[in-house]
Amino acid sequence: MVVLSNIDIEEAAQGFAAMGSEARLQVLQTLVRAGRAGLTVGDIQERCGMPASTLAHHLKFLASAGLIEQEKDGRSVISRAAFDHLEALAGYILNECCTDESKDDK
Repeated sequence: MVVLSNIDIEEAAQGFAAMGSEARLQVLQTLVRAGRAGLTVGDIQERCGMPASTLAHHLKFLASAGLIEQEKDGRSVISRAAFDHLEALAGYILNECCTDESKDDK
């Protein structure tokens, strides 16, 4: 499990903002479904049905937010979901779950 304190509010906001577009969320979901092996840019483009230039823009945005990792493999670039970071983001937003309920009981 990822330590939740590694993410501050600025980093969390950047991650959630990167997921804030339907197209980027579609790309991210495609990479999550692909698992740890990841996909080539061509495979992502085929599965998402978006133009290469548009996809390149979204991949750059997701990578700068730390939501995906990219690795050169010969002439291809493999993109993978950054599962640890995604888990940390989910933990960040859920960490405060129900803390106000205990205050209401008093």
